[in-house]
Amino acid sequence: MDKRLNVSIGSMSLKNPVMTASGTFGYGEEFMDFYDISLLGGIVVKGTTGSLREGNPAPRMAETASGMLNAVGLQNKGVGYFCDEIYPRIKNFDTNIIVNVSGSSIEEYVDVAQQINSLDNIPAIELNISCPNVKQGGMSFGTSAKAAFEVIAKVREAYSKTLIVKLTPNVTSIAEIAKAAEDAGADSLSLINTLLGMAVDSEKRKPLLSTITGGLSGACVKPVALRCVWQVAKAVNIPVVGLGGIYNAADAIEFILVGATAVQVGTANFINPYVCKQIVEAMSEYLDRHNLSSISEIRGVI
Repeated sequence: MDKRLNVSIGSMSLKNPVMTASGTFGYGEEFMDFYDISLLGGIVVKGTTGSLREGNPAPRMAETASGMLNAVGLQNKGVGYFCDEIYPRIKNFDTNIIVNVSGSSIEEYVDVAQQINSLDNIPAIELNISCPNVKQGGMSFGTSAKAAFEVIAKVREAYSKTLIVKLTPNVTSIAEIAKAAEDAGADSLSLINTLLGMAVDSEKRKPLLSTITGGLSGACVKPVALRCVWQVAKAVNIPVVGLGGIYNAADAIEFILVGATAVQVGTANFINPYVCKQIVEAMSEYLDRHNLSSISEIRGVI
């Protein structure tokens, strides 16, 4: 392991800045036939809610120019199933396992966070505040500084380990939401979540997704993600995790240059299952090429 790549997020130490993005790497088990996943800085497992969710009806994925749309709808078997069935299988992975926590009410977020808090080998959660607040007519928690502060503060009371908050780009000022999250007790921020988009079949004259709109990810979102990370890194004093359109080490390093401490790789895992391993290796080569003693030397230089 190249110790020049070591970074920290809250109280969590990472071997390197490369993590996987929630929903694109399963629970890590799915990629073990390809390479040793202990090479990664961390794995963010798929979204976990209070109870079983079937997700949205098909079709719920669609390819777009330089990216994809998804409307999976947080399909999972609930936090109880995760604790009883999934956790025992993955708890001894030699990397950081981070659980993406989702919900439709503050109470659900708090309940899931509390249950995850009791699992010794889970050092962090990633709070997905892009979920609709059913008590507020479906408005996303993450689109209001007030709503974001409220849910994060309640989870902070219930959760004692590293709290990462995942921010949506579908807002007027992402820096304002980021500062509210920091004030509420977040240890770190990850961004961006998917952009809201849609795709249409002109011959059938209908949307490609059953839900009409969905989350846009892939190479096409990288310029927006870079801008958001740059803005947020300047606005807060906690570590930022950058994601959105990272397909290679050059992409990942761009995020670090604009202020990210670590990165997450998402859609690229569907195209190339080895991509995260390749990025870690190429980061070491980058440090060699530029005669750098630590990846942190280039953080936020732009």
